[in-house]
Amino acid sequence: MQNTDTTKYIVHAKIRADGVVERPDVVGAIFGQTEGLLGNDLDLRDLQKTGRIGRIEVNIKSAAGKSNGMIDIPSSLDKAETAILAASLETIDRIGPCMANIEIIKVEDIRASKRQHIVNRAKHILTDMFDENVPESQEITDEVKQSIRVEEMTYYGKDNIPCGPNVIDSDAIIVVEGRADVLNLLRYGIKNAIAVGGTNVPPAVAELCKKKKVTAFTDGDRGGELIIKELLQVTDIDFIARAPDGKGVEELVQKEIVRSLRQKIPVEQAMERYQIGGNKQRVSPQQPSPHRQERREIKPRVVKAPTVKPRPAERPRRNSRRGESVNTLATGFKEHMDELNGTLSGRLLDDNKKVIKEVTVKNLANSIKDVDSNVKSVVFDGVITQRLVDIASEKDITDIIGAKIGNVTKAPANLRIASTGQL
Repeated sequence: MQNTDTTKYIVHAKIRADGVVERPDVVGAIFGQTEGLLGNDLDLRDLQKTGRIGRIEVNIKSAAGKSNGMIDIPSSLDKAETAILAASLETIDRIGPCMANIEIIKVEDIRASKRQHIVNRAKHILTDMFDENVPESQEITDEVKQSIRVEEMTYYGKDNIPCGPNVIDSDAIIVVEGRADVLNLLRYGIKNAIAVGGTNVPPAVAELCKKKKVTAFTDGDRGGELIIKELLQVTDIDFIARAPDGKGVEELVQKEIVRSLRQKIPVEQAMERYQIGGNKQRVSPQQPSPHRQERREIKPRVVKAPTVKPRPAERPRRNSRRGESVNTLATGFKEHMDELNGTLSGRLLDDNKKVIKEVTVKNLANSIKDVDSNVKSVVFDGVITQRLVDIASEKDITDIIGAKIGNVTKAPANLRIASTGQL
């Protein structure tokens, strides 16, 4: 009889017989055909009597005149003796009147299974059954601080927009994406953040931004760029800070937050870096709102200098070939620009404004280098740079229309430049 307390291994074997056989036939064949094969010390009957071999389990089924099944033999012998016993089973070639075949599948170490059960059970006990209501002293401190900061969170406007307690009174604010971002900044003592709740910027936040010095602090992914684009279209922001690539603001630790805010860049520079174009006209430095005038007295703006003279590429000029101003030029391509807005793509057009090719903005310069003489105009959702102007000039392109004109200091007389911001 099997003694489960001493069982070390279980021999698993597969049996196939060319006829109909049942469990007693299989057990009889095992005892009969191995008797005397391995000597007295490994005789199956004696081993079973002494408890070193357990009950032989046979599970066999017959179908279509064939029998197939499994044999399990528990063993408390050592590894070598168990292996010899298992090998002896494969010498059995008949069961009753039928030809048969027995094949060893595996020898299972019961102690390994028990050890794995112990490990799994210990994990469960450790994670679920120990008293978790006795936190470390640091956990107690962090919990108290966190509860205070959560209580500090307030809500702005009739839409109950999550924000820090200093948003209304502070001269400068930080615009973040969601409530979790505001909470994370509060965790590190930054109390002038307000959430926009995604790309659909609430009107109350847009109005508030017009009265403050604004830093947009966004996640380091595509969603962060989309939020910046919408803010540029619906309100006025001054600086842009980004979380490290692939990270969200709510995930950052204090050191990463401080570094990101210190590395903020003026919005004009960010628009060119990320090739972000916006249709909204920004407030002119010569006509600031009363609030911005007060802020300038507290801390002078260094980003926007008073406009003394428009740059040559932005100055409305007449085209001798068609007598059109750049305003008229931008209007002529408005349909294309409306379709491209927000796509970060561009189109190469022929003389009839028909699309020859559509490309992404990042590949635009290389695409212009490869164009043929049929391309006459380039329209794209990005910043017109001096490099693009130079390449277009070499290819006899006559019109470039973008979302914004960057630092273009020179352009040939036969090349017209305009942006949607001039409409």
